Amino acid sequence: MMNDTIGVNISKDHLDAHRMSDGKSRRFGNDKAGHRAFLAWLAQPDTRIVYEPTGPYHRAFERRLADGGFALVKVNPRQARRFAEATGRLAKTDRLDAAMLARMGMLLDLEARPTRGPLLNDLKDLSMAREALVKNRTAAKNRAKNLTLPILKRHNGEQLRQIERQLAAIEVEIMKLIKADPDLANRFDILVSIPGVSAITAFALIIDMPELGTLENTQAASLAGLAPVARQSGKWTGRAFIRGGRANVRQALYMPALVATRFNPDLKANYDGLKAAGKASKVAITAIMRKLIVLANALLRDHRKWAP
Repeated sequence: MMNDTIGVNISKDHLDAHRMSDGKSRRFGNDKAGHRAFLAWLAQPDTRIVYEPTGPYHRAFERRLADGGFALVKVNPRQARRFAEATGRLAKTDRLDAAMLARMGMLLDLEARPTRGPLLNDLKDLSMAREALVKNRTAAKNRAKNLTLPILKRHNGEQLRQIERQLAAIEVEIMKLIKADPDLANRFDILVSIPGVSAITAFALIIDMPELGTLENTQAASLAGLAPVARQSGKWTGRAFIRGGRANVRQALYMPALVATRFNPDLKANYDGLKAAGKASKVAITAIMRKLIVLANALLRDHRKWAP
């Protein structure tokens, strides 16, 4: 049980904090001096600190508190906004947002989770850079279909070759960082032992879902957004569908799921059974994606590689 809950709205220059125990609010600088002042302002050590991710602006603050052993709760901004609307708080300021986050953490009794370390933050930055390059590559390939002038074709080809070189360099750097850490290297080896899971997929699971191996199977599927959401009201029962979760993880699992339906005997049998039962291909593939994330979670939890 937490003795107190503090909501913190984080911006580039400031930290706006609200403490539930006495209702006091205060602004701090988002720098080393401000972080020290915030720690001195904390009334009790058993405090839950609730905040939203703000790109690079929350990382130094998060790391300082994590090193101090505080219970940190990083909430989804969309969920926080919906909570504010549900409680009738339509106005939005930094101070009001801090108070809303504190109230959300206390009323919902939000559970603290481990934060990313510096290594995972570096890997996440590399992963985001890689995603941007993949989008640029797709755009360049689409442009190439409509170009007619030789000079534009040449420039587009040069751009594509440069993107490929940059992608290769980033993937080498990601692999280098993972192999340099014994725990991440072991997780990588376990993941790529699963038929259909490539190095790129393993990168995504390690970086975007570091909780894998510590979750219940249903939690893993839900966190990836692969658990069907039931819809029922009175006598009406709607079709269940997936929603929410981490889109990057789902995207990374789509191609491995397709490969698994051909080369993983267990999952191929499962896929064929779903198709024989009349399920649409998309529904059957989603079910295989869910089984893959559950399988990865189980193997990482048991510290063993895949075996038939």
